Amino acid sequence: MSEGVLAGLDEAQLEAVTTLRGPVVVLAGAGTGKTRVITHRIAHGVDTGAYSPGRVMAVTFTAKAAGEMRGRLRALGVVGVAARTFHAAALAQLNYFWPTLAGDAMPGIVDNKVRLLAHAADSMGIGPDVATLRDVASGIEWRKVTMRSVDEYVAARPQGIGRLPVDRVGQLHLAYEKLKDERRQLDFEDVLLACAGMLEAEPHVARAVHEQYRHFTVDEFQDVSPLQHRLLELWLGDRRDVCVVGDASQTVYSFAGADARFLLGFESRHEGARVVRLETNHRSDPAVLAVANDLMRDRPGALNLVASGEQPTTNDTPIVTAYDDDEDEAHGVAARISQQIGSGVDPRRIAVLYRAHAQSAELVAALADAGIAATVLGGRRFFDLPEVRQAVMALRGASVAPIESGFTDTVRDVLRSLGLTDEPPEAGGALRDAWEARAAILRLADEAPPGTTLRGFTDDLTARAKAQDEPAMRTVTLATLHAAKGLEWDHVHIVGVSEGLLPISYATTFDQVDEERRLAYVGITRAARTLSLSWARGQRDRQPSRFLREIGNGTLRAVGAPARRGAATERAKSRSSSSAAPRGARPR
Repeated sequence: MSEGVLAGLDEAQLEAVTTLRGPVVVLAGAGTGKTRVITHRIAHGVDTGAYSPGRVMAVTFTAKAAGEMRGRLRALGVVGVAARTFHAAALAQLNYFWPTLAGDAMPGIVDNKVRLLAHAADSMGIGPDVATLRDVASGIEWRKVTMRSVDEYVAARPQGIGRLPVDRVGQLHLAYEKLKDERRQLDFEDVLLACAGMLEAEPHVARAVHEQYRHFTVDEFQDVSPLQHRLLELWLGDRRDVCVVGDASQTVYSFAGADARFLLGFESRHEGARVVRLETNHRSDPAVLAVANDLMRDRPGALNLVASGEQPTTNDTPIVTAYDDDEDEAHGVAARISQQIGSGVDPRRIAVLYRAHAQSAELVAALADAGIAATVLGGRRFFDLPEVRQAVMALRGASVAPIESGFTDTVRDVLRSLGLTDEPPEAGGALRDAWEARAAILRLADEAPPGTTLRGFTDDLTARAKAQDEPAMRTVTLATLHAAKGLEWDHVHIVGVSEGLLPISYATTFDQVDEERRLAYVGITRAARTLSLSWARGQRDRQPSRFLREIGNGTLRAVGAPARRGAATERAKSRSSSSAAPRGARPR
C-alpha cells in the first residue's frame, strides 16, 4: 500500500509525506496539493506502523473540510483518525470529562449570540439595532480568541460600536457574560477556553489526552488564533510529533483573530523543525500564476508558484477591463460568461468573485438578462432548499413501494411529478432555482454506482446533508472572495477591482491593506484556466485598485468593454436617450 500512497507525488510533496517524526511545517502555496499531502502523510504513517489511527488528531477549521479529510482517508484505507475542527475536538473532550469533574452535565451551548446580547442589552435599558449587536458579537468573539479581558478589549478598541461608546460596549460584554452564566450556557469560544482551562488545571485530564493523541496535524495553520494555538500546545504537552500546514499569503481572517505569525515563526519555536515548501501548483495556468506572484512579491512568507506542466497552457494573458458604471460592468461580465458557455464551457466551472455581498444583486440581474442561471455561494444550503427537502421526502416515500422501473427512471419520475421538466425555465427567479436543484438530484442518481437502490440513494442524500457535501448545480457561481477560499474554477471573473472596493474603503492601515492584498491573491489563485479582472468608475469617479498598478502591464492585458446586447442594450438605449433629452422632457 505504501507505494500506492506515495505514487504520483512531486518531490516536495514526497518529502512532506515521508517526514513522519518531529515538528514539521509545510508551507503550501495555493493549488499545491496540501490536502493530498496531509491525508497521504497520515496514511503513510499508518501503513508503515509509525502511527496508530486512534492516536492521530487531524485538525482543520470547518466541518466540511474535516468531512472531506475523513473521506480521503477512508479512500486510502485509513479509518479511526480523529479528523475534526478545533471546536469539535474541544467539545468532545469537555463532554467526556465535565461530568466527572463537575458532578453534573455540561452546560448548554448558546445557539444565537445576537439574541442573547439583545436580552443583555434589555437588562441595561439600551436598545441597539441588530447591526450593532452583530458587531458587538464579533467583538466578543475577537476578545476571546485573542485571550483578552474586557478591560484589555476596551483599551485595544477605543472607538466604540455604532452609537455605543466603548465604555458601554464593555458593559454590554459584561452583561452578556453574566446572563450567559445565569442561564448556564457556554458560547462557541467558551468551548475552547473551557477546554484549555481544564487541561491546565487538571493534570490527570492532560495525561489522559496526551495518552490518547500522540500525533497532530493542523491544516490552514495561518488562520489559527492565539486561543487555538494555546489549546494545541496543551494537547501536545511535551511531545514533538506535530505537522502544521499553511500559506501566509492566504491569511484573510486577521479581523477574526487569525495570526500568521504562528505559521511563520513555527521553525523558531520548535527546535529542529523540518521546513517543506510546496510551490509546484497543480491547478492554474502559468499566466494566472504570474499575476499571483506579481501581487505578492516580497510579502512576508510569500511563495513563488510554478506551474506543474500537467495541463496544456491556454496562452491567454489575464485581462483587465474598465467600465463606466457597475451596471455596465455586470453586463460586460455576463457577456463574457455567455461567450464562454457558448463555446462549450460548463457553467459549473465559472465563478464571479467580489469583495462584498452587496455587489451580487447587480450581477444576478445581469446574468439573468443574459439567460444564465447563477447560484450565490453562502445563501441557503442546498439541502435546506424547500424543493430539495420535498424531493428527498418524496423519494424516501417511493422507496418503500414496489419499484417496477429502474432506479434512475424512478428518480426521474418522482422529480418530474414535482416539477422537473426536460428544458429549464428562463434564467432568474425561484422557478429556475428550483429546476436547477431538482436537476442536481437527478445528476446524482445518474452518477450513482451500479446496483444503487432507491433507499440507498435517499440514505446517501441524508448523509450528504449531514456532512454538508452539496452537489454542484449547473450554474455559474457568485461568491465573495472570503467564501471562495479553498475552492477552484476553470474560469474566474473578479469584479470591483477598484480603490474603495478592493482594497475596501475602511482598510486604512498598512496591515489592513495587506490583508486586502491577500484577499485579492486568494481570488486570483482560484482560477485554473482563465482570469479576468474588472472595475467601474461609477458616479464617484473611482480609481483602479493599487493592486492592478502593482501587478503591472507585463502580466495583465487591458481590453475594451464588450458590446451590450438584449435587455441590457435596451436599458442602455433608454438611459442614453434620457440623458440626451432636455431637462424638462426627461421621464420621471
